[in-house]
Amino acid sequence: TRMGLSEGFWHHEYWLPPGATWEDMKGIPYPQPQDLLLCIPGALLLIVVRCIFERTVALPLGRRLGVRDKLRPKVQPNATLEGFYVQLGRTPKEGDLISLAKQSDLPVKNVETWFRHRRAQDRPRLMKKFCEASWRFTFYFTSFFSGLAILYDKPWFWDHTVCWLRFPQQPLPPALGWFYLLELSFYCSLVVTLPFDVKRKDFKEQIIHHIATITLIFVSYCANLVRFGMIVMLVHDASDYILELAKMLHYMKWKRVCEAVFIVFAVVFIISRLVLFPLM
Repeated sequence: TRMGLSEGFWHHEYWLPPGATWEDMKGIPYPQPQDLLLCIPGALLLIVVRCIFERTVALPLGRRLGVRDKLRPKVQPNATLEGFYVQLGRTPKEGDLISLAKQSDLPVKNVETWFRHRRAQDRPRLMKKFCEASWRFTFYFTSFFSGLAILYDKPWFWDHTVCWLRFPQQPLPPALGWFYLLELSFYCSLVVTLPFDVKRKDFKEQIIHHIATITLIFVSYCANLVRFGMIVMLVHDASDYILELAKMLHYMKWKRVCEAVFIVFAVVFIISRLVLFPLM
């Protein structure tokens, strides 16, 4: 049964164009799905590199550039209020405030202030946001320009019709295989670290986005659509590093420079994703 499911999943009709079979691919160094298993140690390695980078590069850089966390009032330890905060909610209703005030032998106003200060303690710190943005900027910047260097001399990068030439019998250059693995490892690492990163309002959307990206990278690799996949990843990375740079400038309070960089991001985003991408 397991072999039947495996054979059904990898049936050539699902992965290759009409008339092509896996037999046609013998003797060609084409993408092997099992190669993508390297994304597991790859993701773990990137997480380690990220931790080292944030502590040894991003943190000292943020301090030197003037990123400062706001001073937050310390909360007096209170087991009753802390228990409610952790188990029942961060913003108690009026009835709960009165009840908690009686249990704690405190004025209602003091209980309300305690919860406000406690919520402030849990808000993500500016330096943490800066470090996360610095890591993403570094990766996207490196990814985009290394991808550009890999594809610059490829004829199919400039003429997309060449992407279909002799498809699917297209050998996989090692540089393209490693680039694919790097991108897949990065998005897998984002899924792992997402619960520990600054939690944003679009948390669920981010998870869906990362899983969709991982799926598309996997499927395009297995179907040997690596040429198109490389171009798509490059088009998307073109604006990502600029957005992360704008975030870093925002955390540094460099308002005018941040606004200028964000305008550049908007222009690059529109050209790359709304003009070039649909024409591919």
